[in-house]
Amino acid sequence: MNKSPLPADDLPPTGATILNELFYRQLEEATCRRFYQSCGPLMRVLLSNCHWYFKINTSPLMLIIICYDIESYLHIVDAIPNFIKQLKQFSNKSKIHLFPPDNKREPWEIEIEETSDDAG
Repeated sequence: MNKSPLPADDLPPTGATILNELFYRQLEEATCRRFYQSCGPLMRVLLSNCHWYFKINTSPLMLIIICYDIESYLHIVDAIPNFIKQLKQFSNKSKIHLFPPDNKREPWEIEIEETSDDAG
């Protein structure tokens, strides 16, 4: 067993990493539930036809949507303004990664920053 040249006080705590992962997982699940509940019926149907989840341990908050078919993908693309509006309720700065059904194309990445909705 190799000992680290660093003093024990300078090493990361061993149990904290596991607790952090557990905390992030629980926070991601809670965020998913709250986000889904805040969506209207049409957005819920769209989300139900895809695999989607949040990444909390990245900065900014990231909504990842993976579409299984082109029809779902196109409907999600049309609803992006609605998804942006909902995400702004959760974070001033976030991202959406939208993956098309074929793995040949790059995912669409949309950055959402705090903006004034009534700026003209």
